[in-house]
Amino acid sequence: MPIFHLLCSRVARRLPAIAACGLLALAPSQAASPEEAADPSKVDADYAWQGEYAGELETDPWGAQVIALGGGRFEIVAYNGGLPGAGWDGDRDSLVRGQGELKDGVLRLTAGDGRFSGTVKDGVLSVTESGSIEIGTLKRVVRTSPTEGEPPPAGAIVLFNGKNVDAWRDGARLTPDGLLDGGATSRQEFQSFRLHVEFRTPYKPSARGQDRGNSGVYAQGRYEVQVLDSFGLKGENNEAGGIYSVAPPSVNMCLPPLQWQTYDIDFVAAAFDADGKKTRDAILTVRHNGVLVQDRTPLPHATTAAPLAEGPAPGPLYLQDHGNPVRYRNVWILPQ
Repeated sequence: MPIFHLLCSRVARRLPAIAACGLLALAPSQAASPEEAADPSKVDADYAWQGEYAGELETDPWGAQVIALGGGRFEIVAYNGGLPGAGWDGDRDSLVRGQGELKDGVLRLTAGDGRFSGTVKDGVLSVTESGSIEIGTLKRVVRTSPTEGEPPPAGAIVLFNGKNVDAWRDGARLTPDGLLDGGATSRQEFQSFRLHVEFRTPYKPSARGQDRGNSGVYAQGRYEVQVLDSFGLKGENNEAGGIYSVAPPSVNMCLPPLQWQTYDIDFVAAAFDADGKKTRDAILTVRHNGVLVQDRTPLPHATTAAPLAEGPAPGPLYLQDHGNPVRYRNVWILPQ
């Protein structure tokens, strides 16, 4: 069974039709401001076409991720076996990549050096091989994390529940829609802990690399689990689920921008002797959208841009501001 809940709702199926009718706020060529990029009500017409698709091609399960690149241009990544975390075996060599363009209300894609072509209409990706052989269809799906909305357990400290930023140091910002902006440092400091945090990356189709929804969750203000719109990327240490400069995620579980995602993190603090010499590295275990992507990964050093250097003292939770409007909600921590 897939780890995620796969929801192919009527709304998801109708999104391309809504875009074609011009009911979405921004034209494809219009650049969004930072605040607009974080607002689901102000997406461009391309947004409705990007996303995840799943189904069968020639009786085999396949998944596809369609990524908006701005101005009606798209990239597609196809996964033999199903979507990441829902059937794909993780073999990067088996990925099929391609490009596409939105024209006259239809998204047309080619992949595998022209061997495969596809069209997306009314939430269905129809695929042909060698120009004319129909091999199947993939339907639009909207996945949600199984831990989204998870309530804090007994003994947990609620750092953010949408009401105020009292648990954060001066400078933390509550957005008008009741979310926590990046650039927040907790007042309390911690050693080992279990953490739950939900985040939403902005929609910046024309941006590339580290400018596409960059932030980070820093354990003790020292060790960064990267936050980035890495939808459809390879999955590197500087992408979502990666421990920056230390370890890539075992699988890229990033969902499309403007969808809520979860990190569930178990952190074991580093050990130091009486002279302040480190005797054991800190350890991070990370589940991204419910899928294990870091399994007791040792942390040999603090992240380069970390607010705090390594040391025996406890440290705060830090949600990085890296010039992108990443939003957070439902943040709680259980000291261990």
